[in-house]
Amino acid sequence: MIKVNKLFKFLKKKGINFYSGVPDSVLKSTKTYLEKRKRWQHITAANEGSAIATCIGYFLSTSKLSCAYLQNSGLGNAINPIISIAHKKVYSIPILLMIGWRGSPGMKDEPQHLAKGAITIKLLKLLNIKFCILNNQNDFHKLGKLINFSKKNKVIVACLIRKNVLIGNNKEKINNTFKSDIKRAEFIKILLNEIGKKTKLISTTGYASRELYQLRKKHNLKKGRDFYVVGGMGHASMVALGSSLYTSKQVVCLDGDGSIIMHMGSLTSIGNFAKANYKHILLNNFSHESVGGQKTFSEKVDFAAIAKATGYKKYFYLNKKENMKKIIKKFFMSKGPNFLEVAIKTGSMKGLLRPKNLITVKKQFMVK
Repeated sequence: MIKVNKLFKFLKKKGINFYSGVPDSVLKSTKTYLEKRKRWQHITAANEGSAIATCIGYFLSTSKLSCAYLQNSGLGNAINPIISIAHKKVYSIPILLMIGWRGSPGMKDEPQHLAKGAITIKLLKLLNIKFCILNNQNDFHKLGKLINFSKKNKVIVACLIRKNVLIGNNKEKINNTFKSDIKRAEFIKILLNEIGKKTKLISTTGYASRELYQLRKKHNLKKGRDFYVVGGMGHASMVALGSSLYTSKQVVCLDGDGSIIMHMGSLTSIGNFAKANYKHILLNNFSHESVGGQKTFSEKVDFAAIAKATGYKKYFYLNKKENMKKIIKKFFMSKGPNFLEVAIKTGSMKGLLRPKNLITVKKQFMVK
């Protein structure tokens, strides 16, 4: 195991003082350290490609090495700027990638993580990125050599960190800055009672999908059919759009603030192409809750103005239990594409399950 403060102390000695990335459950023990950095020393990026781009900009102003952190599932988002901007044959810009290695060989994990975990090293080799695997503090010498190589040759290098390797204190509570008495599970349960029997529900990765799955099992709620976007963070809304265009059934996207911000450009496509059957729900708690509770800064985003500007027909807002049924009914009765922002408290159901038998889930969702 590696104590997170020891890792960052080592990186500081190697001259790394700027970090940009997307929160990850494997790296969640980095939260306390990173969020205490000064605003110009740490940027929580909307997506992994943006994290790489920020590190590129940092180098252009300082000539110094920086660190981009991400889960290996997000490596695909990062490849474009890695190859087309930072690559040795383009602008030759050094960056250290700190990659949480979900689904690493021999580890028990979810299907989407196992699929990416099995090819992570192959991807790094294909990208010609030298890397090391950090298992304990004795591996810091390998990391040090890589950092020196990166500085000297102006190239990207990486370190891979498996689940449960980094340890630190992440027990502090997440403080919401808005007033809401709604829990995510409470809203989803009422939603499942209000939707039609043939409604299609597409939910984003993280706690939204897991609580939707668990509530159906716990309370035997059978209205509608679900498709859980267990991976591919940020893409649930466009999966819902593609589905909604070729069905007359009502299609509901159950989204999160971290997810919607990751690929916010999708809203312009939805506003322009979605039909009346498209309903977009944002569960907003200002945090990447399922991977450590890092801030999304969504409290500064005016989703009402964005929904209007991108072509949604109507915007609704909900932050009180007493108004839930009334607002949900209005939301569904209005012709879409419509947008409902639900301010929710942090916190999830106990003993939270993960969706299983995904092929069966897909087949049931596709039944006409």
